Amino acid sequence: MTPRLAERPASRGLGMERPASRALQPSTGRRSPSVRPAARSSTAPRASLAETSRKVAYVLGVSDNPFAGPFAKHPRSPLETLDSVPESVLRRLKQHSGRLATEAVNAMQDRLPFFAELEASQRASVALVVQTAVVNFVEWMQDPHSNVSYTAQAFELVPQELQRRIALRHSVDMVRVTMDIFEEVVPLLARSEEQLTALTVGILKYTRDLAFTAAGAYADAAEARGTWDSRMEASVVDAVVRGDTGPELLSRAAALNWDTTEPATVVVGTPAPGRDGSTGPGDSERASQHVRDIAAQHGRAALTDVHGTWLVAIVSGQLSPTDKFLGELLAAFADGPVVVGPTAPMLTAAYHSASEAISGMNAVGGWRGAPRPVLARELLPERALMGDASAIVALHTDVMGPLADAGPTLIETLDAYLDCGGAIEACARKLFVHPNTVRYRLKRITDFTGRDPMQPRDAYVLRVAATVGQLNYPTHPGSAAKNAMPVVPLPVKGAAVGQIG
Repeated sequence: MTPRLAERPASRGLGMERPASRALQPSTGRRSPSVRPAARSSTAPRASLAETSRKVAYVLGVSDNPFAGPFAKHPRSPLETLDSVPESVLRRLKQHSGRLATEAVNAMQDRLPFFAELEASQRASVALVVQTAVVNFVEWMQDPHSNVSYTAQAFELVPQELQRRIALRHSVDMVRVTMDIFEEVVPLLARSEEQLTALTVGILKYTRDLAFTAAGAYADAAEARGTWDSRMEASVVDAVVRGDTGPELLSRAAALNWDTTEPATVVVGTPAPGRDGSTGPGDSERASQHVRDIAAQHGRAALTDVHGTWLVAIVSGQLSPTDKFLGELLAAFADGPVVVGPTAPMLTAAYHSASEAISGMNAVGGWRGAPRPVLARELLPERALMGDASAIVALHTDVMGPLADAGPTLIETLDAYLDCGGAIEACARKLFVHPNTVRYRLKRITDFTGRDPMQPRDAYVLRVAATVGQLNYPTHPGSAAKNAMPVVPLPVKGAAVGQIG
């Protein structure tokens, strides 16, 4: 088995000897015939590297610099040597291009642990890319005035599946190994110091552009993938808002790294404006990304999208107003109200959380002292006054239903207490009972409903619930939806109001 090129002595690589120390013949002072520059076309449309270098030197004032040293006598930059590479060197380079690509792939197998984990077809694709890069290098050396556009062809051959499989860091490692082989082997083809300089400069320039091309290819792929992910994320959020909980919802969410078995909570608010106070598309996208970043810092997943003037965020797990995560999440929203919907057991049931959060945003303007953030269930009275069927059902289920099950005494006491303006003595006289009896019954109301009639906000909730109950509103979700009043958006203090539907 033939030993690998990297393992051979440097003086015998590719069967070539090391370059001579001088490019001139001692007897005549002329160049050796083997290193005579090949004739170049005088009709090249681009300026030569020598002309370009002299123009740059003139602009920089190097030609007039008294400290220029040797450059004052020999004003040639290393790039100018690319114009004098003999055709014989280019033929040798082309002849050994296949061997050079093979050695580069072998070096990847030895130096990169992840390369052996790739499938055979994927390793073959990498070998094809390396082979194309080597051939393109030979073609570029024949026309060093070009803009190295050949290098882009190497990465156009990479399949999309391979781009997704290989991380950018691994791609950088493979490019680095390939360039190391270039630097080790290609200079062995030189026959003089000038040829050695030309090949070295060519390698440096070509590999630099190759690295930038690789970065550009992955940047384009990442941008395209990010655009596609944003569209898919928007479709998932839109499906949750509309209640479209088909099988496609779970598959799309899973593609976005969302655990479909995790609970989901919807948060709605106005996206934070930019530094200049603007609220353009870029600012909305920045707010959405801020939500994702904060969720990732707390080990949560987040799906966000801007609907109208509202930022709708679906976060995994349960939320409470005292959570540190929720406190940091508010930074992605404007100073206006932020409504948190109830937690759903999984993403397919998050429609109810989104519906209540959106309804709460429409109704939050009715409560001037609403906290930030506020739970959608704390806005039941305002939502019910706007005709939200789910709020009416919740008031009956959570408030009036338990009181009705406890008997008519508690409902009678609640009505009397509220009619008397919260005065226990007046309520006792109206009911012809002892004040302590009223206090006992009020405590029982708190136990059954979770609302304290002696607290102003809870008393308001109980009053609206009692009123809705006395008006005989439909209390079944299906019938309530048919008879519900249309939801009319009210002005929201500190936020622009927009309906989602």
